[in-house]
Amino acid sequence: MSVNYILSQYDEAMSEAVYDKLEDGAFVGRIPSCKGVIAFAPTLRQCENELRSTLEDWILIGLKLRHTLPVINNINLNEEPTREPVDTLSKINN
Repeated sequence: MSVNYILSQYDEAMSEAVYDKLEDGAFVGRIPSCKGVIAFAPTLRQCENELRSTLEDWILIGLKLRHTLPVINNINLNEEPTREPVDTLSKINN
């Protein structure tokens, strides 16, 4: 049985990140398809880390508030989850 981590795959949004160097030498990063996901930091590496953290928070808040999130890497977090009956688990384990 393969394990599929949807939120980890949704992290593909980071490949869309756009970074700019500001006049003061700091960096700003944003993900255009994820409105409002933006980060500032003194170094590019820190900016990337901040942007990833912001993206994670943005996804969790968006899910909680039922915002429509963009489909990234063919992952649609807007779909209702499918639920299997509890007795299905006993069939898998036997």
